Amino acid sequence: MHFKVRAATKEDCKEISRMIMELAVYEKMPDQVKISHEELERDGFCQNPFFECLVAEVPEENKSTEGFTVVGYALYFYTYSTWKGRTVYLEDLYVMPEFRGNGFGKGLLCKVAEVGKKQQCVRLQLSVLDWNTPSRDFYAAKGAQDLTDSEGWHFIRFDGQHLDDLANEAPKD
Repeated sequence: MHFKVRAATKEDCKEISRMIMELAVYEKMPDQVKISHEELERDGFCQNPFFECLVAEVPEENKSTEGFTVVGYALYFYTYSTWKGRTVYLEDLYVMPEFRGNGFGKGLLCKVAEVGKKQQCVRLQLSVLDWNTPSRDFYAAKGAQDLTDSEGWHFIRFDGQHLDDLANEAPKD
């Protein structure tokens, strides 16, 4: 099936927001999504964006059963490894179910890698839920290493009140 991968625009944020919710439903966490398309517009399309995003788009004649032409996205940002240097972090890679198995995910993933290489990134990192075998297998087939198994890394998060508590305990100037 013919499709193109392109940089997302501010006008794509409603579609990206829709797919973020679809991904959250798939990951069994729809109640966790608190972000709006307005926040995506603000944070991704400002002077110093917090993230970049690519979308997979099909021609009008191949639109989804619901009438969408933007059928997948990859949202990523840059981070830094003190051991290796520049890193691109893939926050989300999503393709609508009816378009899976047609190269959309691979196209998005490869384009993120290409963008990262142009920015001189030395690695691409991401997280996958332990039960999400199809995604884990997809990434492994492309050469990804599962650092949980090989190196024992755990991802740690502070949010909500715990983040507030840490910030409140910061040394004062």
